[in-house]
Amino acid sequence: MFQCLQAGIHHEWDEETHQRKQQREEMLSQETPQQLQELEQETQKPGTEEPDFYWEAWIFAAMVIWWFCIVAGVLIVHYFSRKSHDPDRNGESENNSSGDEEQNLAYRSQVVNDLVDDLLCAIREHLPKSFYAVLQTAMKVGSVFEGWDPHEDDAVYQMLVPLKPPCGYTFHLELGSTEDIPERNFSVRVQLECTCTTEQPSKERLCLLHNPEKNLSRNEHLSLLNTLCTRSYLDIHKTALWFQKQVRSAWVLVPQSHHYNMVVLPSSCSCKLRLTSSSMRSLLVEVLFGVQQGDSDIFLSSQSSETAFNPSTMWLESYAVAEFKFFRNMALRVPYNSIHLKCLQIFARIVVGTCYSTYTMKTIVMHLLTTIPLSGWCRRHFLLRLMDIMGCLCCCLENARLNHFFFGNENVPEEIILPPALRTAKPFNLFQHIEEDPDTQAEALGQYHFLLERLQMLLFYGH
Repeated sequence: MFQCLQAGIHHEWDEETHQRKQQREEMLSQETPQQLQELEQETQKPGTEEPDFYWEAWIFAAMVIWWFCIVAGVLIVHYFSRKSHDPDRNGESENNSSGDEEQNLAYRSQVVNDLVDDLLCAIREHLPKSFYAVLQTAMKVGSVFEGWDPHEDDAVYQMLVPLKPPCGYTFHLELGSTEDIPERNFSVRVQLECTCTTEQPSKERLCLLHNPEKNLSRNEHLSLLNTLCTRSYLDIHKTALWFQKQVRSAWVLVPQSHHYNMVVLPSSCSCKLRLTSSSMRSLLVEVLFGVQQGDSDIFLSSQSSETAFNPSTMWLESYAVAEFKFFRNMALRVPYNSIHLKCLQIFARIVVGTCYSTYTMKTIVMHLLTTIPLSGWCRRHFLLRLMDIMGCLCCCLENARLNHFFFGNENVPEEIILPPALRTAKPFNLFQHIEEDPDTQAEALGQYHFLLERLQMLLFYGH
């Protein structure tokens, strides 16, 4: 089989690449059996128990390891060296490698963070303090801030702005249908509360509950219930349109207005901004809105669901803040130059156009980060980690089961604050649709081999 697989590879190598191939194959012929032997010894230690999916992943890995040994070494060398030599990256030299890209990403992230903070400050200063939702400090979410977004210059920088009720109001979260777990929907019911006992009440802040004639009649157009609600429930569409209007008014008040041209893009669930600098470089920013569940890292988000249409008063349970916190904390614990984000970025690119979502690959990587020793995520284990991810996906497809990371998972780090009901919940299967439909499972397994070919093409050719 070794010779057959080798004969089936017909890439044209230039002289330099051919030399690297020979050197790498000699090294792999010595290292790979040793790594497998070490793994076997480790897993045979008394009292060592690995998750079922990990064992099955390595069964798959054993079936394809010789194929990987032939091509993976040179592909990895070629992939990383290509990132440093690519002549099509706007004339960048060898010195402008991934380090410069990371600095550029960090700079843009800071620009977006400062911009949204300044906008929120300007909006707060010009809003009545008693009649609208209170805008809290924006929180970074999404793949760009987590460090693995595959879109580079076309990336969308997402910020989530938590909403708090103003004085005289309270938010009550009501769980909707549980059929769509983990995409659970909630309604945010807005109620008036008594503020008669507030110390030193002013004439401008009389109790809205017990003095409606003096307050709501005078400020009826400013009432939270009349501006951002539908039938006493916080409305996503009304909130988004209201915030977009505030951004347009506040833009001239922020320092960034002297350096960027800002356009508010159409959106019914968020505030999307396109910022264009004098050099015609663009930044895409999306401001989402959220309501926090207690003191946890789980929010109700205005981001629309991809699986179903929901009325504008239904807010989707979001794990984006918890996920950002997870990757931020992992960055402090993994080895220097860890490849976990690079692995996730690669798979986010090759699943495009397939039945696999980026969230599927993200969930697999999060599971592996909490089950594989963090020392195993250094660059020299790049091949093994790619095999782990592919192997894990394979056995999840065969078993028609991939557990959501935050539902009843004992491996969720303690610093991630979850609602008690979520931490003790039964594991939820993200592959439930595969489990219920054999045809869907067969299609997903068929596309798995296509994914394997894409991985090889991306590593060697970069696309």
